[in-house]
Amino acid sequence: MTDTSDLPRADATRARLLEAATAAFAEKGFNGTTTRDIATAAGMSSAALYVHHKSKEELLYLISRTGHENTLQLVRAAIASSDEPATALRKVIHDFAVHHAHGHTSARIVNYELTALTPEHFAEIRDLRRSIEQEIRELVTRGVEAGVFDTPDPRMASVALLSLGIDIARWYRDDSRWSPEDIATRYADMALRIVGAH
Repeated sequence: MTDTSDLPRADATRARLLEAATAAFAEKGFNGTTTRDIATAAGMSSAALYVHHKSKEELLYLISRTGHENTLQLVRAAIASSDEPATALRKVIHDFAVHHAHGHTSARIVNYELTALTPEHFAEIRDLRRSIEQEIRELVTRGVEAGVFDTPDPRMASVALLSLGIDIARWYRDDSRWSPEDIATRYADMALRIVGAH
C-alpha cells in the first residue's frame, strides 16, 4: 500500500483512488469495474470520486501514463549504464523483468487495458510505448553495428525482448516458484541469445 501520510490531503485522496482503481481493474478488468467499486475500495462515496477525477477512464489513463513513463525512465537509465551493448542489454532486460514482476498488478493494467482508453489518451500512451521500443531497437542496432550482436532484424528482436518482460505481468503472482530476481537473471541470458550475442 502506498504511504500517503506526507502528501497534501487532496493529493493523498487522488493517490488512494488510483491505488483502489488499480486493485479493482486488476481484479475485475476495466469494463467490469464500476466507479462505485473504486470509491468503496478507497473508503469514499462515488460522488467524491468525481471531485478528483473526471471519469473511470481518466483513472486508467493516469495509471497507464505513470506506468509507461516509469518504464521509459528505467529503460533509458539501464541503457545508459554501459557503453558496451551486451552489458547494457543484460541490464535493461534484467531491470525490465524485475520491474514487471514486482509491479505485476499495475503492469497487467498498463499493458492489457489499452483499448479502454479514449483515442487521445491512447495516442499518448502509444507514443510512450514507441519510445520504449525505439530505445531497445537502437541498442540492438548499435550492438549489430559493433559486431557483438548477430540478428537479421533488430526491430523484430526488440519486439521479442519487450514481449518477454511485458508477459510477466500476465502470469506472475507473488507466490510464484521463481523470484523476480530469478526471472530477471534468466531473461537477461535469453535476451543475449535472442540478439545472437557473441
